[in-house]
Amino acid sequence: MGDLAVLHSWPLLDRPVLVCGMEGWIDAGQAASTAMSALRDSLTLRTVATFDGDELIDHRARRPVLRIDNGTHQELRWPEIRLEAATATGDGARSVLVLSGPEPDMRWHRFSAEVVSLASRLGVEMFVGLGAFPAPVPHTRPVRLAATSTDADLAAQVGTMPAAIEVPSGMQGVLEHAFGRAGVPAIGLWARVPHYASALPYPAGSAALLERLGTLAGVEIDTAALRAAAAATSRQIDQLISVSEEHLALVRQLEASHDEEEGLTATQFGDLPSGDEIAAELERFLRGER
Repeated sequence: MGDLAVLHSWPLLDRPVLVCGMEGWIDAGQAASTAMSALRDSLTLRTVATFDGDELIDHRARRPVLRIDNGTHQELRWPEIRLEAATATGDGARSVLVLSGPEPDMRWHRFSAEVVSLASRLGVEMFVGLGAFPAPVPHTRPVRLAATSTDADLAAQVGTMPAAIEVPSGMQGVLEHAFGRAGVPAIGLWARVPHYASALPYPAGSAALLERLGTLAGVEIDTAALRAAAAATSRQIDQLISVSEEHLALVRQLEASHDEEEGLTATQFGDLPSGDEIAAELERFLRGER
């Protein structure tokens, strides 16, 4: 064990899966953070370890929160990276570890090595990261996921983006790579959120992430509340789109692209409004300014 983690307990776990969702990287529609919140709320979690914030977090960028009541200090809450565990319940169930908190600002090599070492000692059998990115997809179709993984067969179970690209990596990608090198199956699940709705909560993406997590890891997660919220969000977007023929045309074109499993090129959009223009109108609409 290194010097970044402080152990609080050592649970007995059954075939644990480690689920990671850290703040500070791409999270279109808050799909990943909402999924992590729903996952944590569904589990009875116990803190296994916390990580030294003074070594990992730039507190000028992520300042502690001071609660003041009538001029009197009541509480000072520091940003914290935490590893928590929920033991298995029922026959055949598996334990879940949850790694959450702000993405480290520094010492990524040490942090990732320590997480992998701690997970190895806890018997982790799979690492799953949750994320979401804005994509040219319509809100009228089910959310598609894209996977990143060190194992091509594992990624193929979810589906991948058909391209070779180089992108800046978040801590989730670093951990995927580190777990893969340690011989632990690792996969990142990414929800494709409509680019015109990516600045607002998009619960359909959260539900899709948790449902695929359940399928891959054998973890039972109730997404009924998220699905109900997703239906309400879809109705709100429909109401906005319906008043503009240009917006309707864009959505129809995205639907055709989605159904054909082909990407739209920039020239195919012609004079249709951009996703940013729809997003701005959607934000105003949902704030009651329309």
